[in-house]
Amino acid sequence: MERLFDLAWSTATDAFGPGGPFYVLAAIGALLVLVAAPLALRRKEDPVERLGRMDRGGEQNRTSEALRLDRDKPRFEALAPYLEPADAGQLSEVRARLLRAGYRTRSAVRIFYLVRAGLAVGLVVFFLLVIGLTSEQPNPGRLVVVSALAGIFGYLAPSWWISRRRKLRQQEMADGFPDALDLMLVCVEAGQSLDQAIIRVAGEVREAHGALAEELQIVSAEMRAGKDRALVLRDFADRTGVSDISAFVTVLVQSVSFGTSISAALRVYAAEMRDKRLMRAEEKANTLPTKLTLGTMFFTVPPLMLILIGPSLIEIIRALANFNNR
Repeated sequence: MERLFDLAWSTATDAFGPGGPFYVLAAIGALLVLVAAPLALRRKEDPVERLGRMDRGGEQNRTSEALRLDRDKPRFEALAPYLEPADAGQLSEVRARLLRAGYRTRSAVRIFYLVRAGLAVGLVVFFLLVIGLTSEQPNPGRLVVVSALAGIFGYLAPSWWISRRRKLRQQEMADGFPDALDLMLVCVEAGQSLDQAIIRVAGEVREAHGALAEELQIVSAEMRAGKDRALVLRDFADRTGVSDISAFVTVLVQSVSFGTSISAALRVYAAEMRDKRLMRAEEKANTLPTKLTLGTMFFTVPPLMLILIGPSLIEIIRALANFNNR
């Protein structure tokens, strides 16, 4: 295998110069992209579009499009067997992660795997070309190590981005949930139903807490569509992945099941959420002195010691130099 690699390397170098192997790798990558592009862009014909062409007046087409719940056309349908996990459990887990990060389209899983693979291969090819063009005699060992590290980074970067976006989104919803509960309590006590209260709260918190407003709008749309309320609320908790929202859904479902007052449950839970938010703020405030102490130690003590001891050190060095001259 090593002899074959050396033979291919020497042949490409003799044919195209010092950067020949990298030109060959780039050409192979471009050829693979050109071959895979038609497969990725090709998709099956949508039955709704076929029915629309059969309708001469066009009214049936407009009605079908209006009644269609999911208008997002799945992309990369031809590459679905290669861009989606074969295991149903793993596929469900990846889809849940993307939902909690805010990516809810039907092609989100495929795009995630495609971006991960494309970024890994693209960074490997990029570093191969950079090292090949900037070095007259590139070291094969260094080339392999740098390319492997670039490929690993490109493979892990999308997962890190999804995790970071999910944490930020969950933190935003957790911060805005107490305010949404207070508004919901006001709406319910004013005589509105739970469905109307959710719609009103979603509109009110849109500017301050966009992610929470988006999830509440999905809840209200599913309730208006006739889906079971308990199932809608549990799906809401699963999509967000926030512990406070999951506990609220449990309280609300139990209140509906046992026939107790929803306003009383909202009042008690809203008070608990306010206390919990206050406790989180106090916890952050209590950790602030420790962080300031560490910052003071690292950025204040070394300059202070340098100012205090520096002149003495200079005098000692001068004295030793004069002593040696004698």
